[in-house]
Amino acid sequence: MQILIIDDSAAMRMMVKRMLRLVGLDGADVIEADDGDKGLAKILEEQPDMVLCDWNMPTMTGIEVLESLADENVNPIFGFVTTEASQEMRDRATNAGARFLIAKPFTEESVRDALGPYVP
Repeated sequence: MQILIIDDSAAMRMMVKRMLRLVGLDGADVIEADDGDKGLAKILEEQPDMVLCDWNMPTMTGIEVLESLADENVNPIFGFVTTEASQEMRDRATNAGARFLIAKPFTEESVRDALGPYVP
């Protein structure tokens, strides 16, 4: 399984990678992007199985990345790891095609709950 982490914070990308290992995805091929534009390009180029994306980033927000995928007819397992956890944001993410939203600060349990259906 290939997983793309899109987040403008290197520290957050590192924390997400650590959590992926803890929930049983330690064998995954993890790639990274540090903004939305680069993330979208990597999705189109690499075709990862799963994308974990921040919502607020420079150049292109996470929701804009997700909405762009619909235009490209590309449909990886896409979810957010974000501080944007209001019901309105959750609804917007779901309506755009996100499969999960993990609120920051996250725990091993919240990551396991969100990713459980997708862990082999």
